[in-house]
Amino acid sequence: MKKVLILGGGFAGVQTAIELQKSKRFNVTLVSDRDYLFMYPISIWVPVRKKEFNDVKVPLAKIQKKHGFNLIIDKVSGIEAAANKVICETQTLTYDYLVVAFGADKMQHKGINNTMTICGKPDQTVEFRNQLDKLIAKGSGKIAIGFGGNPKDKSAVRGGPAFEMIFNIHQYLKSKGLRKNFELTFFAPMEEPGARMGKNAMKAIHKMFAQQNLQKRFGKKITEFVEDGVIFEDESKLESDLIMFIAAGTGSAILKNTDLPLSEAGFVKINDYNQVNEFPNVFAIGDAAAYEGPDWKAKQGHIAEVMGRNAAHNILEIEKGSTGFKGYQEHLNILCVMDMGNGAAFVYRDSKKEIMIPMPVFGHWMKQAWGKYAIATKLGKFPRIPGM
Repeated sequence: MKKVLILGGGFAGVQTAIELQKSKRFNVTLVSDRDYLFMYPISIWVPVRKKEFNDVKVPLAKIQKKHGFNLIIDKVSGIEAAANKVICETQTLTYDYLVVAFGADKMQHKGINNTMTICGKPDQTVEFRNQLDKLIAKGSGKIAIGFGGNPKDKSAVRGGPAFEMIFNIHQYLKSKGLRKNFELTFFAPMEEPGARMGKNAMKAIHKMFAQQNLQKRFGKKITEFVEDGVIFEDESKLESDLIMFIAAGTGSAILKNTDLPLSEAGFVKINDYNQVNEFPNVFAIGDAAAYEGPDWKAKQGHIAEVMGRNAAHNILEIEKGSTGFKGYQEHLNILCVMDMGNGAAFVYRDSKKEIMIPMPVFGHWMKQAWGKYAIATKLGKFPRIPGM
């Protein structure tokens, strides 16, 4: 049997392993530097103590046991695509097909160590929770929540979780009777952060900011993070006791030690079939890939899973000598249930329409239910519903 190596234990990599293993035609091995799948979309509830850290982790060994692929916990340090080799810290692996799915690194702004985040390494979410606990115990303070962009690749942005975080913190403080003691400010370097979600969504978000007394600091480039705030290009300062910042993605440092073609932002260049043109037996998916498409495109988990399913399908097509490949660009859209702590909003955008539907109360329950559903499907306890 031909060997397929999948590098990365996130949504993209796990989905590819599951799909390929179904065919029973390959020796499928998933390589990950951590032993669990982290459910980033529901990790927003860890800082506000609606979820424990272990509630948003799925052991890869459990997924592997259910679906039957091989699992290696090791860190990739380089790829020699011309020689069909992957170099790890403890071993060198060979392959017939390779799927690169180990995500992206984060842009390193000056003073980034003075910030917390929910979209970096999983344990950073716990550190943010602990720092929020300390500030709440103090009884008052200033909290700044924001995100940044990558001018070399505008799709590598993570704005949605920042919006969700500030709304959830608002509700969390309100439930403790402390909201009036805290100043909450949302900041971003763009003039209209979140504009890629569409005009209707932006109008609704601005309205909610006003209703919940959330301050805004938009349209100024971030110069530096300091211990007590954010410094902007005009030398103004947003004072804060606690900063949660989601830096934009940039190509993984691992990719610099490969012979794969990279974009200006350091992501792997691919065609519509997630295939690397120079190496047709190599695929790149999820955050590791350089997306092509409309200006509003964004890297999201559901697109990463589409890419994973397509990569598995296209590998099978190659083996069959067929050309019935599936592309990812027709599936590009913005899709999220933006949780607000006491409700949510359904946001959808593609090339033809923009939708924003408020979902008071039940929207929050819906996102919680999705989290349980997503974990159950990975563990094979519940059938996957098409499109979800």
